[in-house]
Amino acid sequence: MKKQALLFILSCFMLLTTAQNINTKYGVSMPKDYTAKLDVIYKTVDSWQGKMDLYLPPNTGTPTPIIINIHGGGWNHGNKEQQTGFGSFFKKKMAVANIGYRLVDVAPAPAAIEDVRSVLIYLCKHAGELNIDTDKIVIMGGSAGGHLAMCGGYLADNPIFDTDRGDIENIKVAAVINKYGIADMVPFSTGEKAYKSAVRWLGKEAGNIEFMKSVSPVTYINKNTPPTFIVHGDSDPIVPYSQSVNLYSLLQKNGVKSEFMTVPGGEHGKFNDEYKSKLSKAIINFLISTGIIE
Repeated sequence: MKKQALLFILSCFMLLTTAQNINTKYGVSMPKDYTAKLDVIYKTVDSWQGKMDLYLPPNTGTPTPIIINIHGGGWNHGNKEQQTGFGSFFKKKMAVANIGYRLVDVAPAPAAIEDVRSVLIYLCKHAGELNIDTDKIVIMGGSAGGHLAMCGGYLADNPIFDTDRGDIENIKVAAVINKYGIADMVPFSTGEKAYKSAVRWLGKEAGNIEFMKSVSPVTYINKNTPPTFIVHGDSDPIVPYSQSVNLYSLLQKNGVKSEFMTVPGGEHGKFNDEYKSKLSKAIINFLISTGIIE
């Protein structure tokens, strides 16, 4: 009887927990007091539409921090619908913008960077109606998404890849979360170490040193670069661990607040459950340390 009673209590708890969340059509479980705005069009280029999913906490009168999430996939595959794990940000009452961008089959570099910048511009333009704090915008991504997150954030107010800037001024990002992304494109674009996905994304600009530098996050690092959290497995077979080692060193030399989490034996985004849990907590703690969330 005791076992049956325990099972009954447990099932009731699970039902109650589930009732406190709503599952969207894309499989994102969000608190019931959140509002989902799915497939919001942030820009149109010819017949292509840039879309993002917005998850917004209740409007309490105080603008909320927002994290922009960028999927990976070597700039040639992947989509926003594959990204569902935002629970730790929802617990901190952050808004989330989960975005899609032009893959190489639609347009080569620098199109994807232009799209990330367009998302920033859209959020700044619509900050009032979305109740977003433009002083607390975070960009996060893994692999190609990590590269794009750094590009989007490190460019700051530099309009080099802004195609729809309008009269928006002082674009800035409060923090960047880079998960095993390429920080320096040059070594991946020529010679024996050429990374096929990078070369394909660069297209006709592959081998053009100046262009490759222009789409490399390290090019834009200075003392005003946003605080950056880095995670990388030291057995990554795709993006060498040394990319993040060098990135962290450069950030430190410029006095940029930064944290580097190494995953021993970790491959390209393939971390064990222990480190997945550690990573989630570490990212939240980093955002707390920067004053973006409490």
